[in-house]
Amino acid sequence: MSACARPRRLRAGFLGALVSPPADSGPSGGERIDSAGDDAGVLAESLSQPEWFGRIYDRHFPDIYRYIASRLGPDDADDLAAETFIDAFRRRASFDSSRGGVRQWLFGIATRLVAQHRRAEARRYRALARTLAEPDPGGHDDWVVARVSAQARREPLLRALAGLSDDDRDVLLLIALGGLSYEEVAAALSIPPGTVASRLNRARRKVRGVLDVPQSSQAGQPNSQGASHARH
Repeated sequence: MSACARPRRLRAGFLGALVSPPADSGPSGGERIDSAGDDAGVLAESLSQPEWFGRIYDRHFPDIYRYIASRLGPDDADDLAAETFIDAFRRRASFDSSRGGVRQWLFGIATRLVAQHRRAEARRYRALARTLAEPDPGGHDDWVVARVSAQARREPLLRALAGLSDDDRDVLLLIALGGLSYEEVAAALSIPPGTVASRLNRARRKVRGVLDVPQSSQAGQPNSQGASHARH
């Protein structure tokens, strides 16, 4: 099942348990807020009308799910993505828009939940590196060569990720998988942007060292003004 299909399966249980319309729910400024795409406004509206939180869930669940699944696998992602939004719902009154947007706030919650599974994450990377499928020897020659080349680079990359410190891996993957900018990662992890930069540079040096990739060949790198928002 694709990541985008999962929210529909989980939504009923999650919102049914936590988000029920108030007895006197009626039209308010919520529709105007939602049409403007203002996450912070929608979150504020959900304090008096909890059903509005469903819009935050629908809007951001696919990205949060993919991020967690890339780190821990789809089985853990089912539970932890839902737990991310349960935690966010319970803490929504404490959200501070001056410290960043709702999206990076959610990624911060997700990253803290992933942190409870550090060993599982490292084991997953090592297991993936060990169990890469062999290419079909009967396939087209060019395809086989490309597949072998890709796998030869994937294995050391996975081992490099497993060998990174927890803090460096969080920064690298929030940017690489979440598409967050330096400033957004800083908000998500509650650390200074300069710390984000130093952790990212350290992680990149280690990964480049394993892959033997020169710095000049790094394409689509985010800078201090923003990130490459390529989705995976």
